[in-house]
Amino acid sequence: MLAPGPPAIRSPGFSARTLPPPLRPEARLGVLDVTKYFGTTSGGIKTYLQEKARYVGSRPDLRQVIVVPGPVDAIATEGGSRTYRLRGARIPMHPPYRFLFATRSFRCIVEHERPDIIEVGSPFAVPWLTAFANRRLGAPTVWFYHSHLPRLAIPFPERAGLFAATLSALLARYVRLLGERFPVVLCGSRFAERELAALGVMRTALVPLGVDLTLFTPDRRAAGPETRRRFGLPDGPLALFIGRLAAEKRLDVILDAWPEVERRSGTRLVVVGSGPYEASLRAHRYARRVFWVPYQETRTLVADLLAAIDFYVAPGPLETFGLSVLEALASGTPVLSVEAGGGGELVQGSSAGACYTDGAPDHAADAAVRLAGQDLPVLGARGRSYAETHHAWGDVLRRLFIVYEGIRAGYEPRTRP
Repeated sequence: MLAPGPPAIRSPGFSARTLPPPLRPEARLGVLDVTKYFGTTSGGIKTYLQEKARYVGSRPDLRQVIVVPGPVDAIATEGGSRTYRLRGARIPMHPPYRFLFATRSFRCIVEHERPDIIEVGSPFAVPWLTAFANRRLGAPTVWFYHSHLPRLAIPFPERAGLFAATLSALLARYVRLLGERFPVVLCGSRFAERELAALGVMRTALVPLGVDLTLFTPDRRAAGPETRRRFGLPDGPLALFIGRLAAEKRLDVILDAWPEVERRSGTRLVVVGSGPYEASLRAHRYARRVFWVPYQETRTLVADLLAAIDFYVAPGPLETFGLSVLEALASGTPVLSVEAGGGGELVQGSSAGACYTDGAPDHAADAAVRLAGQDLPVLGARGRSYAETHHAWGDVLRRLFIVYEGIRAGYEPRTRP
């Protein structure tokens, strides 16, 4: 697992002389994960890398190297996983994240650790940095499509002006060109696969993510009343959203719908998180009826909240997987989700919730009221069973490493001096 404490080594830049011996050189398969999306408040990608580190740690035949930006150059090693942090400035408007531009240090790390496969976890700069660092080694490189890039930049191009629509089209072309550089693009959902296919990216592999079934569990429901008191929440029916408060999450649709939901079912809304859209959401006419809770960095508190409410709300139509939806299902909590995206795919696959049409507050309200009137414990048990059957991290990561093996076996290296 990624070491939570202080890094073991700090260095003003890395060279072959300053690096520790290569990690687990006897391992049959080593993966290097590189991404800039790894900050103190980042979510799904960070969780994915931490779970992969935990999985590798218990298997001596595997090894993992993680390269992410940080405030200083540093190295931490724990078990079969080693994390390199390369000093980078914060990205304006995205304070959890930093730039990753340390070209020479990254190349030194790649050539020193000699991974069997490299997984790129962010779409800008990092793929090109990786291509340079990997010129001599020539390891197969894959891209994990963690976010719907064109829509994240311009969530609603059909409503945008000429400049925004042009930018969205250019980003779609960029995704296609980038996807063509990789032998395989990994996708967390069939939704993501379909979106890539629509952009012309056809070489994909479906690798759904997992959930910590010990952390996110219905067993926490017994402490639900105490959790509610801790966060100042009432005893009545509650629906919960946890996540970044951004335009693409479509919380505006939920706020438009919720006066009718509260009137017909008595269900109040809880919103946990922060982000660039927070001021706009708090200015909504229904906002004064919402229970606003700051971002919770502690995963245990997130798990407590998910088990303490009646159902979870997942309004984002662009989620390439929907990890928070899976965490709710694992907690025994039914989910109200928009039909589109990875979240809707999980709800429909589990039959443990309800879906509504994107951009339709009336439909969302009707779906929420119907869900609130169902036997929620039965739906919750169904969701938990689905998570256990299909999304235990051990099973998910075992499948991922089988995909890695297949890519490595069929790859023809192209090295450069």
